[in-house]
Amino acid sequence: MRAHAARVETDSAVMPAAPAGNRDAQAWAGWFRQELMPWWVRHAADPASGGFVDGLSPDNGAGTLVLAPKTCLAQARTLFTLSHLALGEACGEHRALFEQGARAAYRFLRDHMRDPATGGYVRAVTHDGRPTGAPADRVSRSYDQSFMVLALATFGRLAPSAEITAALDACWSFIETRLVDRATGLLIEDDSVCDAGAPDAPLRAQNPHMHMFEAALQAFEMTGDANWLARADALMVLALEHFFDATTGSIMEFRAPDLSPEPGRAGRAREIGHQCEWAWLLHRYARLGGATPVRETADRLMSFAQRFGFCPYGPMRGAAYDVVTPEGGVMAETFLLWPQTEAAKAHVAGFERTGDPEQARLARQIAVLVFERYFAGRPVWCNQLDAEAQVLQPEALTRLLYHVALFVTEGERLGLWPVEQGA
Repeated sequence: MRAHAARVETDSAVMPAAPAGNRDAQAWAGWFRQELMPWWVRHAADPASGGFVDGLSPDNGAGTLVLAPKTCLAQARTLFTLSHLALGEACGEHRALFEQGARAAYRFLRDHMRDPATGGYVRAVTHDGRPTGAPADRVSRSYDQSFMVLALATFGRLAPSAEITAALDACWSFIETRLVDRATGLLIEDDSVCDAGAPDAPLRAQNPHMHMFEAALQAFEMTGDANWLARADALMVLALEHFFDATTGSIMEFRAPDLSPEPGRAGRAREIGHQCEWAWLLHRYARLGGATPVRETADRLMSFAQRFGFCPYGPMRGAAYDVVTPEGGVMAETFLLWPQTEAAKAHVAGFERTGDPEQARLARQIAVLVFERYFAGRPVWCNQLDAEAQVLQPEALTRLLYHVALFVTEGERLGLWPVEQGA
C-alpha cells in the first residue's frame, strides 16, 4: 500500500465471526466461501467509482477501506477470484453476488485500465480511474498481463461474449508483440524496457513466467483451445531452462539482465511459496495432458521445500518461510500469507497423484494454520507474521484472496475438506 492512501471509515467493518465448534479445515473452508467472501464483496466494492479497493486496514480495531490507487493486479485477481468461485457448485446462494462483483471488476479494467490501441493494461490508476500522473503507473507489466489472461479466460467461461473473447485475444497479442524478448523468447518486465539484456535493465524474473504459464493452463481448461496448452508448454520449457537450479532442485527468483547468475541476495533467494506453486502447476500441466514429462521436477521442488522451507518449532510450526538460500539457510524468520496457501495446494496435488494420506494431513494442517493465524480473531486478515505469530504487515490486501480461494477450491475438488450439504 502506498503511504498517501486515504482511509475511509465504513459500516459492517469487521470480518464475520470465526466458525463455532470444531474449527477444522472443512469448517474454515465453508466459512471462507459462505461468510468471508460475501462480506468482502459487499464491503470492498467501490460503487461510486467502480471496481474494488486494493485493501482494507485494521485501523482502530475495525476494517476500513484503503482508497489507494487501484492496481491492475488487484482488479484482475478479483475478476478471476469471483469468476472462479461463481463457476463452482459450492458457491450456492452467493453465485449471483460473485458474478455481479466479477462484472464490476471487469468494467473497471475495461473502462479505466485497458489501452484500446494495444490491448494491454496499465499498472495503476487513481481510485476513481484517472491516470495517477506517475509514469511508472502507465506501463504495462508482463506480470499484470498474466493475471488479465487468467481472469479474462475464466470470466469468459462464466459470462461468454464476443467482447470477452476479443479482449482475451487482444491481451495475448499485446504480450506476444510488446512483452517478449526476441533474442531469448523470455518475457520482459514491462513495455518500457527497450533492451532486456542491457546492464541497466531490470533483473530477469521467474515470477511473470510462472504466472503466464498458469494463465495459459487456465485458458486451455476454460476454452478447450489446444493452442493455449501449446503456449503453456513453451512458457514452461523456457522458464525451467533459465530459472530451474538443477544443482539444488530449486527455482531461483532472478537472473542478471544478460541471464548470467545474479551474484547478490536476489540471485540467491529461493522463495518457498514459489517452489510449491511451481510444483502444483507442473502437476496440473500433467493432469491436463501436457506433453513434457514434469513429475520428477515437481518432486525435486517439493523435496527442496520440505527439507528447508517449513518452520520446525514455536507458534508458526509447520508454516512456510518466506525466503531461504540455495543451501537452505533461512534468510528471515518471516511468514507471508500467500506461501502457506501455495504449500497447501502442493500437498493437495501430491495427494491427487499418490493418494498418500500424509499429503492430505499436511494440506489440512496448513489450511487450519492459514485461517487460525492470519484470519481468526482479527478485524481483517493480515499479510505477514513473525516467528512468534505477531503481525508484521496488518493490511488485508485484496490480491491475496486469489491465493486463498484457489487453495480452498483445490482441497474441495479432491474432497480433503468436503463441501457441506446445503452450502
